[in-house]
Amino acid sequence: MKALKMTGKILAGLMVLIGLAMVYVKTALPDTGLAPDIKIERSSTRIERGKYLANHVTVCMDCHSTRDWSRYAGPMAAGGFGAGGEAFTREMGFPGKFFAPNITPYALGSWTDGEIFRAITTGVNKHGKALFPVMAYHRFGQMDKEDVYSIIAYIRELPSVKKDIPKSEPDFPVNFIINTMPHEAAFTKLPAQKDQVAYGKYLVNATGCVDCHSKTDKGSVIPGTEFGGGMKFSSPNGILRSPNITLHKETGIGNWTKEMFVSRFKAYADSNYVSPKLSAGDLNTPMPWTMYAGMEENDIEAIFTYLSTIKSIENHVVKTESIPKK
Repeated sequence: MKALKMTGKILAGLMVLIGLAMVYVKTALPDTGLAPDIKIERSSTRIERGKYLANHVTVCMDCHSTRDWSRYAGPMAAGGFGAGGEAFTREMGFPGKFFAPNITPYALGSWTDGEIFRAITTGVNKHGKALFPVMAYHRFGQMDKEDVYSIIAYIRELPSVKKDIPKSEPDFPVNFIINTMPHEAAFTKLPAQKDQVAYGKYLVNATGCVDCHSKTDKGSVIPGTEFGGGMKFSSPNGILRSPNITLHKETGIGNWTKEMFVSRFKAYADSNYVSPKLSAGDLNTPMPWTMYAGMEENDIEAIFTYLSTIKSIENHVVKTESIPKK
């Protein structure tokens, strides 16, 4: 009897501790510090750099706009540029429903530059709430501060679009865990372009290649699978998996030349290129080819140079898989 009473007390104590921990996580976190008190000058040089980054490197506009998924690679749909709304759902493998917010002045007009900066680089919004890391603050917080300033200067210049976005709804226990995810930024300096490996590494972080070209579990990259492909993208028409982009000869891009790599991107850069309409039942790619196509050739070359230095992974990816009809 005494043993049962003791066990009951221990369990009650554990429940209290768990409850206190949950209250702490929910109320005291996230804690990445106050938003910095900054006012970013919107010079023409900075705005142009931000435009280039947001549209062709970090591709912020990819998620924070409307994409036409009836066409190959989901090019930008007319209207709604920067107005958000792209959904990341349970059917796609996410732990809840997450929506890319409106980043035009309609939604961010009351935000300070420092509040936008904190959100982009640490994952904490104006109201102190944690952002789910489909918003890649874990990468943007490793960029050069000046590049982040340029992106902010650019999005401040976007035309205002009146569009209200639903609140994201993380599932349990992610609605608690999400508060532990934001962290302070660890900024780096933009390397010189002549150092193609370091410069390429910087761009690979900014573009987020590893986030999609790796195996993932609950939205996180599985260590040891980086760049080896295999991330699953589910759709009503089937499953698509990201390719292996390590330079493995048999299962990756080890037989590609730098010129071939550049050409793969630049195939979509022609001003006359129009993404073809898909037929019913066709699988589409989430890769925003028409956006990355706008990268400068030197930048694409640097990415290939960096990829050639990382460990090649033998991983044969079955790129497509049909879903049996019920």
